[in-house]
Amino acid sequence: MAEECVDLAACHAGQKTWVYGGLRIADGHAVTMTAASRNSIGWQRFLALLEKANPAGSIVVITDNLSSHNSVSTRDWLTEHPRIQQVFIPKGACRLNLQEAWWRIFHRQALAGQTFADPDEIAYATAVATTQLNTRARPWTWGRPAPEPRQRRRRFIYLL
Repeated sequence: MAEECVDLAACHAGQKTWVYGGLRIADGHAVTMTAASRNSIGWQRFLALLEKANPAGSIVVITDNLSSHNSVSTRDWLTEHPRIQQVFIPKGACRLNLQEAWWRIFHRQALAGQTFADPDEIAYATAVATTQLNTRARPWTWGRPAPEPRQRRRRFIYLL
């Protein structure tokens, strides 16, 4: 089982709300959480949600190189939770993260074109979009799906 995690910011009127998200690529189900700030405490809360959502087996979290992901408190938290392993993507290579495609879909469904009055509305939109996306979740694969086979085209030869 693999998990990939990325942070996304949604802003309104000077307030920021951070949306943490993890995608289980084996079946396409996601876990999301909102937080007022992007710090080690929020990251550890999110990791706890991932652990709760995946009760069996090891969890591999592929993440970017934010300081909150590699802080002393996060490393201490991870030693107390040995099922979770963190793997960092190389700097400048976020395109290698399979969840980036999921974030585009999620952003379009939950946040794009919306105006939020407060962080609670962002949290609600996040929960609704996650539930909707999880109802039609499918395993994630690298790249685009194979094109469907083309039907044979009939050739008409006109003889004069």
